[in-house]
Amino acid sequence: MLLDRVWLIIRSGSQAAERQARLCADQLRADGCSVVIAPSGLNLNPFPGLLASESELPDLALVLGGDGTVLAAARHLAAHGVPILSFNVGGHLGFLTHEHRQLKLGDQPENLWWRLRHDAYALERRMMLDANVHRREGSVLSPLLDEAHCALNDIYLKPCFEEAAPICELELEIDGEVVDQYRGDGLILATPTGSTGYGMAAGGPILHPGLEAIVITPICPISLSSRTVVVPPRSRLSVAPLGETSGSVKLWKDGTDATSLRLGDRVVVQRSDNMALMVVLEHSPSYFRTLSHKLHWAGSLSSAEPASN
Repeated sequence: MLLDRVWLIIRSGSQAAERQARLCADQLRADGCSVVIAPSGLNLNPFPGLLASESELPDLALVLGGDGTVLAAARHLAAHGVPILSFNVGGHLGFLTHEHRQLKLGDQPENLWWRLRHDAYALERRMMLDANVHRREGSVLSPLLDEAHCALNDIYLKPCFEEAAPICELELEIDGEVVDQYRGDGLILATPTGSTGYGMAAGGPILHPGLEAIVITPICPISLSSRTVVVPPRSRLSVAPLGETSGSVKLWKDGTDATSLRLGDRVVVQRSDNMALMVVLEHSPSYFRTLSHKLHWAGSLSSAEPASN
């Protein structure tokens, strides 16, 4: 990998990420690399400004933060084919990040920059979702180009009442066929990467990120027949609010507010043409070891030995 231009994306408000970013920038600039440092957070989005003002795309986006910082980077950089290398510095759970201890910057022969320049890493391609909102104008349903959204983890719909119980009614079509009408706290459409996020908390399955599929999980449905469904990646999912509560249904992408839906509106969710490019440093990465560590499963896969039979 060339390291002529690097964007350092850091978790906004994290002093640990800021300190680490300064150290990374000093070392990269000493080797002649052009470096841009940009904070990213819930109310701080640096990517439109970077993409508009920088004359060239970076060879690498180095993300120092938690999963939220990585998700924001993936949503904006996947379309441009920029690889993302992330470390959990000042972040939380960190399913998508390397551990902080793997950020080896010293003078050792095979430090991080040596490994990147000598292609001692792997690239994972992660499936993403596109959500296009179609607004009802009279009797015509038309897509609005400025209301296209993408997500690496999930797209979900939830009610947003201020003074009432959080219940909404949503109709789901799959490839033009009405499958169910959900009444409950909402609906989650997740990628395999996002299956360990909100979908898992709502009782959905965990899918290996090497798979390509879409997981449909109702949130607290008021029906025992409404269950999680896993569909092929080429499926076309269409969700529309129903009933009197439709004016208070909100669409979310990767946990951030996207837009609101009214009665007659519809959101169409499909696999994106773009893939998130994630740099992996481990020589023998184990997704199951990551699950065991992050989810605090009983026992330890790192010390377990195969059964004799």
